[in-house]
Amino acid sequence: MKLSLSAVAGIPMVQPGDDLVELMGDAIIQQGDQLRDDDVLVIAQKIISKAENRYVDLADVEPSDEAIQLALEVDKDPRHVQVILSESNEVVRKRLGVLIVEHKLGFVHANAGVDQSNIEHDEQHQMVLLLPVDPDLSARRIRAGIKQKYGVTVAVIINDSLGRAWRNGSLGLAIGVAGFTALEDYIGGLDLFGRELVVTQVGAADELSAGASLVMGQTDEKTPVVLVRGYRPAEPEEEQLRGVKPLLRDKLADLFR
Repeated sequence: MKLSLSAVAGIPMVQPGDDLVELMGDAIIQQGDQLRDDDVLVIAQKIISKAENRYVDLADVEPSDEAIQLALEVDKDPRHVQVILSESNEVVRKRLGVLIVEHKLGFVHANAGVDQSNIEHDEQHQMVLLLPVDPDLSARRIRAGIKQKYGVTVAVIINDSLGRAWRNGSLGLAIGVAGFTALEDYIGGLDLFGRELVVTQVGAADELSAGASLVMGQTDEKTPVVLVRGYRPAEPEEEQLRGVKPLLRDKLADLFR
């Protein structure tokens, strides 16, 4: 297998309501390429959220008593904590400077993905950016838009930077998937020596997300889209196996909670 990951240059700062299909397609054409069947587009969550206007102005947030108390424990702005709580099912871990929650979408990560980096701000408006309401739906819409505009069938992964309970450092992980088998299941198959595989499952969407994150960069590179070529994605036929949900470990099986 020959696999290539290429940053898509020339995408402008995304504003609410922008057509990401057009922005990405034009940028790919401007760099002398074009989308092909079986390409995979890995798109940074931040531009999805910006296009979907997932902004909250902290000046408009009134923190609850719970948020005020929790903010004291973790040394964060109570308004920021209130937004995090509003986006979460529960607080998983907390200590000074760290607030780990289960997001409403099922992701376990810091601050419910509520972020202030790479967001325009001024003295009057202290903006934060939330995750998309439904990242799988966002991915499906982009995939459908590309099919309609360019006549090609691609897969779409929306990635975000998340930490892990057992390792230092963050990496890109999938939070939305369309046209792609996020979790490849090899249970029941055979290894090189004919032994049956009993636990082997591969988080393919996460692996591509991590690789794409390296190409995107994490600071001021301005390359929030990566074109992956050579993987040949396939979407599972069963509805319950589509999207990002198969990657999320059930709480009862999560030994870190």
